[in-house]
Amino acid sequence: MKIRRSFSSGSDGTGALSRARLMNGQPKRLLAAAAGLFGVFILIGYLFAATLVFPAPLIVHSKSIPRVIGADTTNARTTLSTAGFNVRTVESVTHPSAARGTVVWQDPPPSVVAPEGSTVEVSVSAGPQRVSLPDVTGFELGLAQMLIEKAGLNVARVERAQTAAPRGVAVNTRPPAGSFLLPGSGVTLVVSQGAPTITIPDLVGLTLDSARAALEDAGLQLGVESRRTVPSAQAGSIIAQNPGAGTLAAPGIAVDVVIARERRL
Repeated sequence: MKIRRSFSSGSDGTGALSRARLMNGQPKRLLAAAAGLFGVFILIGYLFAATLVFPAPLIVHSKSIPRVIGADTTNARTTLSTAGFNVRTVESVTHPSAARGTVVWQDPPPSVVAPEGSTVEVSVSAGPQRVSLPDVTGFELGLAQMLIEKAGLNVARVERAQTAAPRGVAVNTRPPAGSFLLPGSGVTLVVSQGAPTITIPDLVGLTLDSARAALEDAGLQLGVESRRTVPSAQAGSIIAQNPGAGTLAAPGIAVDVVIARERRL
């Protein structure tokens, strides 16, 4: 005798198992849908902020930063701006060789790839560090020259003046002591010829040799010689002098003379 078994769809069989599987898959689909909806809201928020609140291109292009070291500030700004970068000068620094106003440093450095619109910081040369001219007043000529040269400057000219200071002693400089100069700049050194205590002799009418001897006897020296044609003067004689006769002069002062030129018939 055969016995048939039957299972209803509502019994604990394959029907119940299928419903269980459907029930388990439903939360996953809901989570996936919620995540997708959240992503859409994020995208919409970003687009709103990028276009209305903080306008900016969605795709930023990158470029290689050009080299501006060695260029003057005007050309450096033009070069960087043309390449799509901003420029900011951060400091001015002394430099031994770069001319004033020349770019000596940049950050980011040349050839670095950076987003367009990035800021490039530059440092600009203020020129070489200046040297303070020392005070050499009261020093003898040789020592005064050495002190000026030790400071990195040059004595371009030595002038002499009548002063109460002893002969051969520095009394002044041009520019004055304490001035800040570029290294190697020339300085005029003024040296005393002593106090004006010698009376200049009268040289008019003397020959050149006689005038030179008279000046040397007085502790002076012959200066510049020039010639002039004077009808009433004897050729070769002195017709004028500077400083004039009777003037007080310091030892070693040079006296310039004018000599009568021989007349031509």
